[in-house]
Parts: sequence; C-alpha cells; structure tokens
Amino acid sequence: MQDGSDSLPIYLQLRNTVVRRIISGSLPEGDAVPSVRQVAAMEKVNPLTVSKAYQILVDEGLLEKRRGLGMFVCTGARKVALAREREAFLAREWPTVRRRISDLGLDVQELLQEND
Repeated sequence: MQDGSDSLPIYLQLRNTVVRRIISGSLPEGDAVPSVRQVAAMEKVNPLTVSKAYQILVDEGLLEKRRGLGMFVCTGARKVALAREREAFLAREWPTVRRRISDLGLDVQELLQEND
C-alpha cells in the first residue's frame, strides 16, 4: 500500500495511497477500508502507524469510523480528495514543473499532443 515516496514518513505514504485509491475509484465511497491490523501485517509496519494514517483521513473527512464495523470511505470523499489534491498540486508541484518546462524551452501544447 505504501506509495514509494521514501522521503515521506510511512504514515503519510499510507495516507497518500488511500487518497489515490479513493480518487481512482478503486476504493469507492461507502466501502470499508482494510483494517488497521490487515494493513499493518501486509505492509510490515506497526499498527500505530496505520492508525495514524487512518486518523488523518478521518480528520480530513475522507474516512469515517463505524463502531464495531471498522472504517469506511465517506460519501463525497472522492470529490473532496480530488479538490484537495488538485489544490496541493497547483500550489506545490506545478510551479516547479512550469519552471522546468520553461527552462527546457518546451512548448506545453506540443507536450500535450505528444502524449495523446
């Protein structure tokens, strides 16, 4: 489940993986997420690490705890996650990408056509 961003703490890697799965639809709204113990065993991490990732997602309004049932993806989570990830991309990553495109003298329209 970890996203491969080795520079990030494991709990943030786990959080990012769940967010990507929500956005892609592979973890649909209303579905249960794997239990803390399942993820901890599968990823070979401490259950507290998984709990921390899940708590962040609860705090962000993407997951909800259902007593005795586990954690579930909230209704509207995809829309919320997509908006936040777009905002984060535009604020943090896009300026660097845009600067790199400019530095290399690349044309954005040509780049878009090459990848179609």
